[in-house]
Amino acid sequence: MTTYIVVADAARARVFTRDALKLEEKESLVHAEGRLHEGDLVTGATGSVDESTTSARSQSRGNSVAQDHEAEIFAKQIAERVYKARVDNRMDKLIIVAPPRFLGVLRDKIDGPTSKLIIHTLDKDLSKAPLDDIQKAVSDMR
Repeated sequence: MTTYIVVADAARARVFTRDALKLEEKESLVHAEGRLHEGDLVTGATGSVDESTTSARSQSRGNSVAQDHEAEIFAKQIAERVYKARVDNRMDKLIIVAPPRFLGVLRDKIDGPTSKLIIHTLDKDLSKAPLDDIQKAVSDMR
């Protein structure tokens, strides 16, 4: 049985497989827009940030609308990867490791049949962590 482990944040995702207890990194995805600041993502025709819309939403939600949109785009790309692994019968189980906010976005983008394969989630940012740290974090998840 092959377990897929997705370790992600809004700008980077690493996809591992685990057969028995050994992790192997299969793919790394980068979403550079996930690293940009609001002013770099949202500009008006004159090149200035639309303060009236983004400021109010940013303050009420604690994050920017454009950054949330970019996170959703990237989460959809990741969801498409795990969907393909499921339909190609390459994945039997799925573990997702991501910061709490992105974890929620990612879970919303994963289709129903694929979400049934999720055996564990871990709300932690390990996207830049060494392989050993990731291995330790998921070692008890079966």
